[in-house]
Amino acid sequence: MPQLSLAHFKARWFFWLCMLLIVVGLPVGCAALQHKERELVFMIEPGVASWYHGIPADVKVLELKAPSFGVSQNIHAWWWPAEKKDAPAVLYLHGARWNLTGQFFRIEQLHAMGFSVLAIDYRGFGESKGQLPSEASVYEDARIAWERLKQLQPDPRKRLIYGHSLGGAVAVDLAAELGRDAQKGEEPVQARGLIIESTFTNLADVAASVASKRTSLPVRWLVSQKFDSIDKIAEVYMPVLIVHGTADQFVSPSFSQALFQAAQEPKNLLMVPGGNHNNSMNLGRQAYSQAIQALLNARMPAVHATNDAPPSAKQSG
Repeated sequence: MPQLSLAHFKARWFFWLCMLLIVVGLPVGCAALQHKERELVFMIEPGVASWYHGIPADVKVLELKAPSFGVSQNIHAWWWPAEKKDAPAVLYLHGARWNLTGQFFRIEQLHAMGFSVLAIDYRGFGESKGQLPSEASVYEDARIAWERLKQLQPDPRKRLIYGHSLGGAVAVDLAAELGRDAQKGEEPVQARGLIIESTFTNLADVAASVASKRTSLPVRWLVSQKFDSIDKIAEVYMPVLIVHGTADQFVSPSFSQALFQAAQEPKNLLMVPGGNHNNSMNLGRQAYSQAIQALLNARMPAVHATNDAPPSAKQSG
């Protein structure tokens, strides 16, 4: 199981904090600062992950496009159909740093559970052409991939959205948009459930948590890439499964607990004892599989919540 280097992770964050100290006198909206922030948020590793040994013959390579892309941009994707025809299909949204080649071990585990998987690299990652990603661009990429998943699995009751780490924030944003569409009466909720693993409340909370040990600089107010899941998850009108390893040293499990509190029913929080940032699916394999099956069997919530509903209607402990 590949492991991220804690020292490397802390070094990258410390470098970011140093950069913020240097440019603290510049406007927060400075293009150069935002570009550097995006580099450090996404931490893209070029090339192929060392533990990657290729994809099976039944994985189909797709190139997704949008009219606005032109010839210089594309979304590189893998579609791995399950052995069982018309099996539930998962849109897999990865986190920072590694492209699809570094994600295959987790995609393989989902496929082994009986799911078809559509996994994408955001523009700027791996073989996806494009500029340095931003919060807006990865959200757009997820929506484009979702439209393709709807073609690959036409039954809304058999579509799942999965996001790991930073991809969890992308997944919450997509699920919340589907919830808002359903609330407006434009269409029923188009997914069966949302699964997020090793993720966080918002990027400012993560930055502040890291920075608190090193500086008194108000890093929270300098973050332009919000990834604000805590303010969106109550708009998710589908069953939610939140997974976190109790030994995650990169993203605190407390963030998943906060997301669970803010999410609507039906919801489930699976804390994997001893799980780190990357191995919860493997370490908690049986409980994880059972939790996904419970999500698939859960009753779909009614889409009637409003912004002025009392907090007790949107949260449960």
